Amino acid sequence: MEKKELTCIGCPMGCQITVELENGEIKSVTGNTCAIGDKYARNEVTHPERTVTSTVVIDGGDKPRISVKTKGNVPKDKIFDVMKEIDHAEVKAPMHIGDVVIHDVCGTGVDVVATREIAAV
Repeated sequence: MEKKELTCIGCPMGCQITVELENGEIKSVTGNTCAIGDKYARNEVTHPERTVTSTVVIDGGDKPRISVKTKGNVPKDKIFDVMKEIDHAEVKAPMHIGDVVIHDVCGTGVDVVATREIAAV
């Protein structure tokens, strides 16, 4: 039986969770104080994902860069590829919260969106 020890990031509690696996199948999840922890732990050991946040160069704006994030989670093993694509992106002002900066980043099906307003100058 394999054990994985995790610290839950689903809420501020930071529960110490133990997941027991046998032949790659989850047998038990313990240590969580809520359902969010159970869901997080099961996902983390089978298909870990993260939201990625960064900034992108913006041309003609009242600021030199615009903050962005992935609209949903991306597979953890694609984070560096996602960051490379974000680093090479450039947009034109104006931009608004929720505007798509990169559509379907790295073929994940997830868009990168603006998280602030940038006016054109």
